[in-house]
Amino acid sequence: MNGFSFVLPGRVIFGRGEAEQAAPLIRTYGPRGVLVHGANPARAAWLLDALHSQGAEVMALACGSEPSLPMLEQALGQAKEFGADWVAALGGGAALDLGKALAGLIPAPGGVMDHLEVVGRGLPLAAPPLPYIALPTTAGTGAEATRNAVIGLPDHGRKVSIRDERMLPRLAIVDPALTDHCPRAVTLASGLDALAQVIEPWISCKATPFTDALVRPVIRPGLQALKRLTEAEDSAARDTMAWVSLCGGMALANGGLGAVHGLAGVIGGVTPAAHGAICGALLGPVLALNRTHSPDSARIREVCCEIAGVLDCTTAEAPQALTAWARGAGLPGLIAQGLDPARHQVVAEASLSSSSMKGNPFAPTVPQLCDVLREAS
Repeated sequence: MNGFSFVLPGRVIFGRGEAEQAAPLIRTYGPRGVLVHGANPARAAWLLDALHSQGAEVMALACGSEPSLPMLEQALGQAKEFGADWVAALGGGAALDLGKALAGLIPAPGGVMDHLEVVGRGLPLAAPPLPYIALPTTAGTGAEATRNAVIGLPDHGRKVSIRDERMLPRLAIVDPALTDHCPRAVTLASGLDALAQVIEPWISCKATPFTDALVRPVIRPGLQALKRLTEAEDSAARDTMAWVSLCGGMALANGGLGAVHGLAGVIGGVTPAAHGAICGALLGPVLALNRTHSPDSARIREVCCEIAGVLDCTTAEAPQALTAWARGAGLPGLIAQGLDPARHQVVAEASLSSSSMKGNPFAPTVPQLCDVLREAS
């Protein structure tokens, strides 16, 4: 067995109703903090009120879309002036990424571009981040367990990360009740992202015994739960998806992803599409590509067998059946999400330099990736 290492959030509290203890736990990190929330401030009012009742002074910042460089720079200026002791984020992956970036950059002496990968200097943080507390309200990105924050750069047409092990949350409270009654379209897209993040680490060339133990047991239950949630609200299915998302976050932070996320990072920079919807459209076509070209497809066959068992198809039909099921459940293809087919070549070429692509079980070519993009359109 080859050696490996792993890093995790400082503490994870998982369970329905556990968010009730968030305010007193957050308050232990200091009297002043920044609370990042989603577009609707009403959904964060309960936590803001609870923090105030604990004597905390809180600056609330809204994150109404996936974070961009201008959004981050504006929020960073406000947060630095406030003098926070901690940063908490309550919301989907976008809010969690913005909060994570703020926690890392508020103490940093330099600017954002010093730490952005690919388009910036990609330097590690020069000062320890503020304590960061994550409370996810969607089951998808697993950002409550990752060491990076994804930031969009509209001028470059890319999404890139700020990455540092110390950016892992000091505390992650994963309460599935916070995801209850999440809109159906968001549930579907984020859930497919969560599935991608347990499938890709399993078949990744960077897989380890640790990541295997996290993701292999949840592939079939994750798809079953997501299928159930497209049919009806179900608290047990919400619980399962929250666990799948957390497992995927821990796995991707300590292993590899693949071509789904390699392509999605580029597409997200050139379209307004949500990350989860992009991953959902790509998952079936990428799985088919890897099954055809991977030199060791035993793990891919296992994934296809699990999909076939849930979607009532043959193993050979599994990638196409997954795509057809997602489309039937309401997931749009890449054209409807805003990707012009004329950009396929450019997207495929750019994706080859992404860190996620390096985890794919084989090194795909640009023509092969263009075929994937056509299938996902």
